[in-house]
Amino acid sequence: MDWLQVVVLSVVQGLTEFLPISSSAHLILVPVLTGWNDQGLVFDVAVHLGSLLAVVFYFRHDLQRMAVSWIGSLGGVMRRQGTNLDPDARLAWWVLLATIPVCVVGLALHDVIEVGMRSPLLIAVGLIGFGLLLSYADWRKREGRNEYQLMLRDAMIIGLAQALALIPGTSRSGITITAALLLGMSREGAARFSFLLSIPVIVLASGLEVVSLMQATNDIDWQALAVGVVLSGLSAYLCIHYFIAFIKRIGMQPFVVYRIVLGLWLLWIFW
Repeated sequence: MDWLQVVVLSVVQGLTEFLPISSSAHLILVPVLTGWNDQGLVFDVAVHLGSLLAVVFYFRHDLQRMAVSWIGSLGGVMRRQGTNLDPDARLAWWVLLATIPVCVVGLALHDVIEVGMRSPLLIAVGLIGFGLLLSYADWRKREGRNEYQLMLRDAMIIGLAQALALIPGTSRSGITITAALLLGMSREGAARFSFLLSIPVIVLASGLEVVSLMQATNDIDWQALAVGVVLSGLSAYLCIHYFIAFIKRIGMQPFVVYRIVLGLWLLWIFW
């Protein structure tokens, strides 16, 4: 990999991981459209680590409260759908439980997704179709609930929706925000819960890939990986900060337009 490829892919990963425009689609499309060689599994893991560090740092105070409350809740959790828990403990449980569907589906269909679902045409359909669903969810009337007002049913529905993000072009943040908006959450609450959900997903997905990497014998460019982690982390942190402020004022429609335009362009090129 040359340094231009390292910089572009790192920034693309950092920005698109949390925007509702599909990071997996962009990481697949950038090499296809530029003619670059595939960046490889090692680099993908590195830039995802950067995104993980960014979201953990951004939510560090929330995560600290959630961890302390969650540990204290281990005795009587889940009675009366968690209504006996304090808000931080309940939110921690909902994040963990909502991660189960994507883990099950991801493990069951990992090889199918990696090999058979990387087509630009499939990405285009996912961008357009789920973009239109996001548009509908954003326009409809909402109750304005935040992430602390979710119930178990809400968390599991969002978790089931998250499993669809394994299809390239869907967008993990996009589909979870869509589901949360349809359940009556505010834009900010939907985004914050989506970002919290990304933490266990990135940890588990990266851990799965690290197991594969342990069998690799190729030389590793540690300097490129370090730069990838830093650039991905910085761009992801800025993305989270400004995205939440942006959607409170303007909403999701600019991202919907981007998804549809990109999807139509891909259909025009690859059809």
